[in-house]
Amino acid sequence: MLTSATATRQTEARLSLASVRILRLALGTSLALWFSQAIAWQMSWIAPVLASAILAMPMPAVKLKQGLGLVLILAVSLNAGTLLLPTLLNQPAAGMILLALGFFWSFYFTAKGGSAALGTFATVGIALSIAVGSVNLDAVIELISSTSLATAAGVMFVILAHAVLPDALAGDAELTAPPEANAKDGPGLAQARWSAFRSLLIVMPVALFVLFSSGSMAYVPVLLKVASMGQQASNSDTAVAGRSLLLSTLIGGAGAIVGWQVLSIAPTLIVYTLFIAIAGLVMGPRIFAGTTMQKDAATWSYGYLTMLVILAPAVVDGIGGASAGIKFRDRIIMFVLTTLYAVVAVYVVDAFRKEPTRCHPH
Repeated sequence: MLTSATATRQTEARLSLASVRILRLALGTSLALWFSQAIAWQMSWIAPVLASAILAMPMPAVKLKQGLGLVLILAVSLNAGTLLLPTLLNQPAAGMILLALGFFWSFYFTAKGGSAALGTFATVGIALSIAVGSVNLDAVIELISSTSLATAAGVMFVILAHAVLPDALAGDAELTAPPEANAKDGPGLAQARWSAFRSLLIVMPVALFVLFSSGSMAYVPVLLKVASMGQQASNSDTAVAGRSLLLSTLIGGAGAIVGWQVLSIAPTLIVYTLFIAIAGLVMGPRIFAGTTMQKDAATWSYGYLTMLVILAPAVVDGIGGASAGIKFRDRIIMFVLTTLYAVVAVYVVDAFRKEPTRCHPH
């Protein structure tokens, strides 16, 4: 009887699964950011962005083989985008069709119930190679190398975070459904195709603007955000998608402004790392709930990602400098404008559908 009571107290003392996931999100993302800033290679800020994207999903622990697969997917999509560049620049019509097909596949893969991590990595890889390659083809080689390294670092810290804070620490971990359990609950193929088409119309115009812009390199963080918005809008109805896109940008923008002001006062790596960890602890409870996700989990997870996409490149530009402050302000303005465009695009596209999409109760 004593043994049973002791076991009960030990179970009660254990963390909830949501708490473990929140702590893991804050730990993995902040450590990835600390490492990327300490290493300071080109595009290193992608490491915490991708780490947060993975850790904000209710996924089981990422194994080494799976992590290598994510890095490979990004590397392949980067190379695929590079292969499209000659056609885009010399035969724009054919190139745009191929680019649209690449984006559509990545959105359709996610919309029909595929891994959101794989879909996001594929979209990001194509978008980044297009943005950089349009300026300098030689720079794409460096992009593939540095981005692959940053992705590997991000995945490494995801694996580390799972090792330090495994689901087994949670008393309710055994209640978690296996990832395959929900695979059959995804939307129908018609709905998935429509969602992918809508996401394509969000991302494609911005990608083409960046492609033919002389300042493509400066738009890389914005394009990364737009790629994530396409994934964000791939599985929601009109009102939910529009609201989520707008609120996630407002949340991320507000967080980035607070972080910028904090770092302007104390521009140290320790303060920066702690701020990202605290932001994860603040936003985490709005993402995870018990063994499932909060109703507005996508909004807050993309808000956290948006904060990183805005803040991390700005910190690389340098805190305190006048030009860095201008770039930070301009980047926020571009994020707001692209988000407003995405919201309008969602409503306009869905207005032409005969049967509007509806949220299904979970």
